[in-house]
Amino acid sequence: MRLLVGRIGRAHGILGEATIEVRTDDPDARFAIGQKLQTDGHGDLTITSGRVHNGILLLGFAGFSDRNQIEKLRNTLLYAQVDINEVREDEDDYHVLQIIGCQAFLEDETLFGEVTDVINLPGQDLLAIKTTSGEALIPFVRQLVPVVDVKNRRLVVVPPELNGVVQ
Repeated sequence: MRLLVGRIGRAHGILGEATIEVRTDDPDARFAIGQKLQTDGHGDLTITSGRVHNGILLLGFAGFSDRNQIEKLRNTLLYAQVDINEVREDEDDYHVLQIIGCQAFLEDETLFGEVTDVINLPGQDLLAIKTTSGEALIPFVRQLVPVVDVKNRRLVVVPPELNGVVQ
């Protein structure tokens, strides 16, 4: 799967480094020297150098050795090819794309529906679940989603109306 990991900002210095707007929670792995990143319109870019300067990630790319070349990449989105089903160290650590398509069950094992989206809101995320009676939005919090089993593509949900909470 192609995962958005960053955006190239302005050039830094004269030797072909670019500022990077990081859009991943694992920058050490995604922006390692030698890593190939995909772009739309500029082909693959191979990272040749990386450092943090004043809190900003700076990267150099193979074939780009001066400021003018880097400026042509400005605002280019960077993508990494990743396997979203890779085993994670923490069972509570999963990618949002692993949740979409999971079957949602009630606590009594009754099928509730299928997760169609995860809506990111400032306060909390919401699961959009397609049910037989329409779409249900459930806050993605442990009290209402006590079990997330991405390996078996299933969740257990406690919809607010069943929990005595008014939607």
